[in-house]
Amino acid sequence: MKKVSCIVLIGLFSIVAAFSQASGTKQFQLAAIFQTSIEEPWDGAIHQACIAVAKELNLHYEYSEGVAAADFEKVVREYSDRGFNFIIGDAFLAGEDPTRRVAKEYPKIAYAFGSEFKPQEPNYSVFDNWIHEPAYLCGVIAGMMTKSNTLGVVAAMPIPEVNRLVNAFKKGALSVNPKVKVKITYIGSWFDPAKAKEAAVAMIQAGADYLFAERFGVFEAAQEAKVFAFGNMTDQNSLAPGVVVTSCVWDLNPLIKKSVQAIQAGTWKAQDLKAWSMMASKGSYLAPYHNFDSVLPAKVKNAVKDLNTKILKGTFTVPVIETELTSD
Repeated sequence: MKKVSCIVLIGLFSIVAAFSQASGTKQFQLAAIFQTSIEEPWDGAIHQACIAVAKELNLHYEYSEGVAAADFEKVVREYSDRGFNFIIGDAFLAGEDPTRRVAKEYPKIAYAFGSEFKPQEPNYSVFDNWIHEPAYLCGVIAGMMTKSNTLGVVAAMPIPEVNRLVNAFKKGALSVNPKVKVKITYIGSWFDPAKAKEAAVAMIQAGADYLFAERFGVFEAAQEAKVFAFGNMTDQNSLAPGVVVTSCVWDLNPLIKKSVQAIQAGTWKAQDLKAWSMMASKGSYLAPYHNFDSVLPAKVKNAVKDLNTKILKGTFTVPVIETELTSD
């Protein structure tokens, strides 16, 4: 993939930068590095949160997208050499070793990367999309609404962060409908809309009437077949208003904002930032129903509302199951 570097420019940023130079202070610099295009929902969620936090806290923000594995270390090093205060991104797979290697050489810079492994002292924190809680709620809706008792899940690959969403969706559906069967396909890619659509078509042909789109590309198939789907990572209703019932939203604003504030206060340390992606921290939530608000029966919405409240209060815990699932 070709490396593309972009600079987010917001009018307010320029004003603050000018003020910083005049006062002799250095503006806080935030960088994000992505292996895929920001059109891919996982990286897109990080990017949108960076934009929002940069605007709120008057930060300078730059990002690089579509960074090939061979270039990843070089890009991380470039931002580090330029003295960025906080560097964030998706280190999974190709980016894991390079980011950790560079972080060791720049102990005064804060790094936070998506990873299934542990933090690295003194400055390398890790995070992941802990959105299994809203995925469970989507499963409850699907289990109560399905007419065929067959559901489908189109997912990336069978790794822990994906498996826990797949398992949560299925567990949610079974909690309200023990007759449910779930078809599962791992497409082997983070971003391959054509392959995701192909998998969705096969599930629909097998009888699935509600699909959990863990990956991008499912909605077109759902629209053509007039079945329904659940979005993932962001509120994806606008992509297919007649299809997307709701979405599992991963909101990184709390994670990024708390990280920046810790760096500015001098309290940053290597840690697992998991807590800031949970529903209790507002790092994840179930998106609005939009036009489906008048379609879903009151008993379905009430069941979801009750569970949502229990999750936030800590009186109900969605199980974290990270084993690979196969189709029923």
